[in-house]
Amino acid sequence: MLTSRNNPLVSLPKVVPAISEDDRFKQQRMTEVLLLLDSLFEREEATVKMILDCLYDVGSINLIDKKFRRRPLNRIMRAIARLSKPIFKIYALYWFKKNCPKLITNWLGNKVKFK
Repeated sequence: MLTSRNNPLVSLPKVVPAISEDDRFKQQRMTEVLLLLDSLFEREEATVKMILDCLYDVGSINLIDKKFRRRPLNRIMRAIARLSKPIFKIYALYWFKKNCPKLITNWLGNKVKFK
């Protein structure tokens, strides 16, 4: 005969690791770095757009030269790349604002760990 268990499940107490004062201070400062980078990119949006514009130009030329060796096809692809540039700028700026502050903060945090 199968019987059901009427006893409530025993809940285990949560073990929260104690964060030292130094670790809490480090986390707080890295959060401040993230907020500062976020506000920097919001204020300097024109600079970010120019940087992305330059990177698109160089990257598209290098990619087209690598993939399309024949001269006539190469020129056609460069014209297509110039036409798609405004669309790239919209998506790149959105991605940059969303991801770069966190990526740069993590990178800087790794640089100051001295490991």
